[in-house]
Amino acid sequence: MRSTNKPSILVIEDDKDLLQITTRYLESEGYNAKGATSAEDAYALLAEQAFTLIIVDINLPGDDGIVFCKQLRRSSTAPVVFASARVEDDARALALESGGDAFLSKPFSLRELLAQVKAIESRTTSKAVTAATTNLSINHDSRQIYKDGNRIELSPKEFELASALMKNPGKALSKSQLIADVWGAFSDVEPQTLTVHMRWLREKLEDDPANPKLFETVRGYGYRFNADELSSDTEVETLA
Repeated sequence: MRSTNKPSILVIEDDKDLLQITTRYLESEGYNAKGATSAEDAYALLAEQAFTLIIVDINLPGDDGIVFCKQLRRSSTAPVVFASARVEDDARALALESGGDAFLSKPFSLRELLAQVKAIESRTTSKAVTAATTNLSINHDSRQIYKDGNRIELSPKEFELASALMKNPGKALSKSQLIADVWGAFSDVEPQTLTVHMRWLREKLEDDPANPKLFETVRGYGYRFNADELSSDTEVETLA
């Protein structure tokens, strides 16, 4: 089972030596890194868990990196960094058009890779969001959540569900997207499982779980963290 306090990164690379070097380096920098040598192996891992970020080579056996990213984008918004020896303009364009967030040309230094990972984190992850009515705050980095100054114990899935919604205040997230973000992009989790976890989350964080004001149901679609409950002087810190 992966650590609950480390960002998780999936590296997809058919060069086994490079894969091992990359995952070990990311582990040394505080990440929980897993590796796959093909898109098919990656699909299996993504059915078991969600990842904070994915690094993928374009040239892979079976489905290549472009096909992999297109498949991923059907159910997940996890950031994707392409790393490839193909430096022609159309390769870069195809990678980004398929849903990639960044492109690194091989050979690249591990320090350059880490800088790209951190740059994406700084754009997509917020450390703290505070709700006015209940003084609810979350730190996505330390994976801790507080209500009225008291730390609330959440299960890993409950925290990931709260985190996914609170990173997008006011935005309705579909059930399929939340399942992909919390359980994995290719998991076979039923919507009822999401419903149960949402009920548990509300019981711990809402003042009146039967009439939730923070974690709202969007009928026929999914759920939303109610941005109207945020105070005008809410502090939002961004990861460096």
